Amino acid sequence: MSNSLKFRSSMTTDGDNRAPNRAMLRAVGFTDEDFQKPMIGIASTWSEITPCNSHINKLAEKVKEGVRAAGGMPQIFGTITVSDGIAMGHEGMHFSLPSREVIADSIEIVSGAMRFDGLVAIGGCDKNMPGCLMALARMNIPSIFVYGGTILPGNCDGQDVDIVSIFEAVGKFNAGKISREEFIRIEQNACPGAGSCGGMYTANTMSSAIEALGMSLTGSASMPAVSSRKQNDCYEVGKAVYELVRKHITPKDILTKKAFENAIRVVLVLGGSTNAILHLIAIAKEIQVDLTLDDFDRISKTTPHLADLKPGGKYVMTDLDKVGGVQAVMKYMLEKGMLHGDVMTVTGQTMAENLAKVPGLSRDQVIVRPIENALCKSGPLVILRGNLAPEGAVAKISGLKKLFITGPARVFDCEEDCFNAIVNNKIQKGDVIIIRYEGPKGGPGMREMLAVTAALVGKGLGEEVGLLTDGRFSGGTHGLVVGHVAPEAFVGGPIAIVKDGDLVTIDSTKNLLQVEISQAEIETRLQSWKAPEPRYKTGVLAKYAHLVQSASQGAITNFL
Repeated sequence: MSNSLKFRSSMTTDGDNRAPNRAMLRAVGFTDEDFQKPMIGIASTWSEITPCNSHINKLAEKVKEGVRAAGGMPQIFGTITVSDGIAMGHEGMHFSLPSREVIADSIEIVSGAMRFDGLVAIGGCDKNMPGCLMALARMNIPSIFVYGGTILPGNCDGQDVDIVSIFEAVGKFNAGKISREEFIRIEQNACPGAGSCGGMYTANTMSSAIEALGMSLTGSASMPAVSSRKQNDCYEVGKAVYELVRKHITPKDILTKKAFENAIRVVLVLGGSTNAILHLIAIAKEIQVDLTLDDFDRISKTTPHLADLKPGGKYVMTDLDKVGGVQAVMKYMLEKGMLHGDVMTVTGQTMAENLAKVPGLSRDQVIVRPIENALCKSGPLVILRGNLAPEGAVAKISGLKKLFITGPARVFDCEEDCFNAIVNNKIQKGDVIIIRYEGPKGGPGMREMLAVTAALVGKGLGEEVGLLTDGRFSGGTHGLVVGHVAPEAFVGGPIAIVKDGDLVTIDSTKNLLQVEISQAEIETRLQSWKAPEPRYKTGVLAKYAHLVQSASQGAITNFL
């Protein structure tokens, strides 16, 4: 008689007609007894190309141990990762956002072919985390996500340093503000070992959002990659996914609109990355939850920014972990009525039940402010609209003193041209930089602009200029910058017709992004505009550019 927990895998393993299937599985270690157990897939993004993922093979093995201990039959399989930090600033970054879609598709393909009864996905770098969640949502079988964990900070001359430190050091060295010797020391010490970039950059933002969604175990988001706690977290995940299979709790039970609202609020309280907007919309579309830029705008207006975390603040994720971690922040938020406590999670219990069991923030901690003394009374992610972004654009204002600017446009049709202008001192205080044709289709792939924004900070222009793009920004970016401008230039969005010298306004206090010319002039310019030739005619980027939707729709390639 078939095991009732094998609601999918039975078609692979049961009956005389499946003897050939079993024969192949015996060759990879299955025994007669194993064929009676639910099959649990473990999607590993292990790779030697980046510290974010270099240890994930070991974590996958711990998940495997937990699955076996609980009574399941685990199978580890691989998927890709791209290192955003290493791809940053050059042509390689075109491949970063498309990798999210490939990861989601590859996990779906393996899980669909093998008919797994449950699924665990382990991610570390920026795009494999939302890629994993998109796959889990799409498959809708009992599933848990595991974060590989944050990197420890490096140390240079007695100061903590991280990956953003060396990006900003490029601009400082170019400006003559630091010596070559100090420049080299920062490079040598910025990344001390395994784990994802340490501030509240995209990886740690997404780990926090995923825990708030209820798709990872409580406390998982802020554990350091190299800690024994992370190893134990993975072992417990193996046992927990078996329980989800037994109870048949699926992502559809967890990823509700209220769960996404929780995730948005946690991202805002922590001062997370603008990329969270793109990724959360994409995940929501996979599970058919209606999530739009308007939801982020609505929630941001009533959610204070409380955590003093990099890039806009002082501290990194390991500092937050020491005073209670993301779970303690969520406990505080629940107590203050900022979270929906009744949502289901992968523990099989509600968010409120999970948080009741964890300690709160340390009494004397200074990283997370009380609501009464918030860093900002509203959220640091701001949705802008106007004649330059009819579909919307995204700004991050955490840590900024200057929240608006009107200045002459300095227009560049690619990231490299802008970077060269910055390092050659051709950008002046008061300029509003526009980098276009870097959107989902035009880039293609919405390159991140950390090399550009870090160079501006290094030059001392971080809050003296504005910058807007139809591309994206790294979670490590800070300054008066606007990304995800939609429609993008490549499809004839108004950003395509801005000329050098046009006055452009970025005003985060009024949610406004506009060029100071008439609508009639915009329409006249658009009539004479011609779409450029695609940058890639063949291969994965050509395929991606053909399929990808607007940034305001999460830059997904699924047509739902």
